[in-house]
Amino acid sequence: MSESTPLGEFLRARREALKPRDVGLPEHGRRRVPGLRREEVALLAGMSADYYMRLEQGREARPSPQVVDAVAAALRLDAETHGHLRRLSRAPRERRRVTAGHDRISRQLLQLLDSWPGTPAFVLGPALDVLAHNALAAALHSGFQRFDNLARMVFLDPAGSVFYRDREDAARSCVAALRAAYGHDPDSPRLTEIVDTLGTECAEFAALWARHEVRGKTRQAKHLRHPEAGALEIQFSAFTVNDAPHQQLVVYQAEPASPTAAAFAELRSRAGRGESAPTDRNGPGRALDET
Repeated sequence: MSESTPLGEFLRARREALKPRDVGLPEHGRRRVPGLRREEVALLAGMSADYYMRLEQGREARPSPQVVDAVAAALRLDAETHGHLRRLSRAPRERRRVTAGHDRISRQLLQLLDSWPGTPAFVLGPALDVLAHNALAAALHSGFQRFDNLARMVFLDPAGSVFYRDREDAARSCVAALRAAYGHDPDSPRLTEIVDTLGTECAEFAALWARHEVRGKTRQAKHLRHPEAGALEIQFSAFTVNDAPHQQLVVYQAEPASPTAAAFAELRSRAGRGESAPTDRNGPGRALDET
């Protein structure tokens, strides 16, 4: 009996997300399956329908790079999603685990966070855990119950629906970032814990997770609403930490002399006067790398 695999689940979800017209195929009559048929993907990829079926059913876990590229082209995957497919097709021993030491923060990185007192900045782990942050980042997120995990904050904290003015995009972004991390390490205990918790407690998360969309955090505009500072327009950037490749440094910036810049200054002032809720800048239960 075949078993579901991360590779098979991904292929099935991406196949079902496509319509024949998306790939230049005609649509005739009523279709009994959502999206493309397996036979249609196999035709587009130049392989037998039986071989493609084995990929989806978990009976062919190690396709060649040429097969992966052909399937990616057939499913119209972009570069980032194509890379995710390549990672899922690797043997477990070939993957770089995201759990080993991912929560250790270098002293240099903490010093960098503190050197930006006027800019909210924080460090994320692969499961979107907030591993470290500066004082202004804590003040910016002071309306949440805890500033601990972005996915939990978006989906389970009541403040998330107010703080993120583009709430739907924030939700999709969180899930897509978790999917990207999952491609590196499908067996990660922390990722499994986060996904299982959110999938059980939030139907919206479960539905988005089933779509298998992949998108890492890079840069974009964010529209936020702080309970005291009001509406904020922020430029968001994320940078990979070289000595911890599965950590990301996230920086929120405001246009100079803008209302958001003034709000940042006010939040910084309040934090300095101790008016914001106190938080541990190293994140909940995270370790400092002394090296």
